[in-house]
Amino acid sequence: MNPCRWPAVLAIVLLGTGFGAAEDKKTEPIRPTETIKLFNGQDLTGFTTWLKNTKREDPKKVFSVQDGAIRIAGMPMGYLATEKPYQDYHLTLEWKWGKEVYGAKGVRNSGILLNAIGPDGGAGGVWMSCIECQLAQGCIGDLIVIRGKDDKGEVIPTQFTSETALGEDKHPRYKKGGEPRVFTKGQQWWSLHQNFFKEDLDARGKQDVDSPLGEWTKMDVICEGKRITIKVNGTTVNECYDVFPAAGKILLQSEGFEIFFRNVELHPLKK
Repeated sequence: MNPCRWPAVLAIVLLGTGFGAAEDKKTEPIRPTETIKLFNGQDLTGFTTWLKNTKREDPKKVFSVQDGAIRIAGMPMGYLATEKPYQDYHLTLEWKWGKEVYGAKGVRNSGILLNAIGPDGGAGGVWMSCIECQLAQGCIGDLIVIRGKDDKGEVIPTQFTSETALGEDKHPRYKKGGEPRVFTKGQQWWSLHQNFFKEDLDARGKQDVDSPLGEWTKMDVICEGKRITIKVNGTTVNECYDVFPAAGKILLQSEGFEIFFRNVELHPLKK
């Protein structure tokens, strides 16, 4: 599946929605009042794992710690999830690509899944219902709606609204002051996504702001109420509002390519 157009088939449980798994419904989302280090730099305490083929078991050590960073092997598909749900926070982290691509010829692909709710694997057997902040070459900071089902088999109405403008290729991009558009599926490309970008392995868009291959890229994800703002290396690249759900767990994807994360922290919102 094309990673810059649709999600290849971070999780949040919203209090009171009724969409969470039974054990999560009583968990109230945490609003940070001080910095929370989600990753302690030594082990994966505070996280749970999910893989499409082995569920909560990780026999092949897809998720591990290497040189003070989280290593995600990329295969099989799945995610590393925070044990607790969060809302109204400023997430900061750094990430970089590893070497393993498993013979793929398309762009490297991963993601940060925000506001994910519902059961593990409720979306296509792999993800949770969420808003994805895309990490795919040429598409860093795209926003994607991932809809899954709750534990009763009912669709969770994940969605967001964003100000948009169509590029020459007729795909929507974020543009402040642009035409409001409600997304119940599909993808909102970041503001300067290159028109007709050719999705070859390690291709780079003319105006990409992420760091070169092998270097760390800084991400800021600001979730304030029903609004999400995405910054890449300090540049605002995407924004949406009227987000549902607006609270929950945070997931780091295993989606076909080796990737590393470090300095994963939540900060209180500025008053």
